Amino acid sequence: MERFQLELKTPAGVLSAEVEVATGFVPLASIVPLVQRLGAEAHRLEENRVVQAGGRISCQKGCAACCRMLVPVSPLEAITLRRYVLSLPEERRRQVRDKIDEAKRRLEHAGLLGALRDVAESVKARSDEELEPLNQDYYALRMPCPFLDNEQCSIYEHRPAACRELLVTSPAEWCDDLAHNAVAPIDVSIRVSTVLGVLWAEATGQAPRLIPLPIAIDWAARHDDTARELRKGTDLLNRALETITRFLEQGSPARTPQPVDPDTRSGDRPATG
Repeated sequence: MERFQLELKTPAGVLSAEVEVATGFVPLASIVPLVQRLGAEAHRLEENRVVQAGGRISCQKGCAACCRMLVPVSPLEAITLRRYVLSLPEERRRQVRDKIDEAKRRLEHAGLLGALRDVAESVKARSDEELEPLNQDYYALRMPCPFLDNEQCSIYEHRPAACRELLVTSPAEWCDDLAHNAVAPIDVSIRVSTVLGVLWAEATGQAPRLIPLPIAIDWAARHDDTARELRKGTDLLNRALETITRFLEQGSPARTPQPVDPDTRSGDRPATG
């Protein structure tokens, strides 16, 4: 393993982080926690900016209106989520499987399951405009996420980036009717699922794609060969930083990751630049 000191300039401020990366070959999905961490740090900067400007985040525990929306996940997130589900005790794994199957039955009855599968297996990237009618049809079902138990997320620590990134400053009750209320989400400077989707596409030579959450586990099972693809950990880090840079609103370049001397104390490490 090798440690690096990173510095990224985001619209909400400078993100500094020390990360540890494997120097050898690792599965593609091993980059997911690192990118999620950088996304979370960038989102905290955005939250701080909102609060400093006098705003307030409305989202609270048990507020699950957004858990009726169509959640997109990247292929690498789907692979990671499937691994997590497979690690669960047998009884819990069966419960999750049953809820996913029920969600698919409802989607098929509504005539949406085929469209969702088409999105997941598309050979070309779909624009937000192309997907909006499907998003609206899905939301009209008001179907809870298959991972929602008693209005609380059962995979909270492993939830997709799209769920982590959706925070609003508008009144929480407005989220109960997104079709008629213009909620005010805070800005997202690093969209983790998009970054991971591009990384997967570059590594596999396929089109970038986002997979609807209700069929993500099935998609990952069908593409298990992707889960076994290996890349050097440091190469994955550099690709991730290059991709993040392209999506930062201000286009500020991410600095080349600087190795951290393992013998240097945390407080005495040199800054990058």
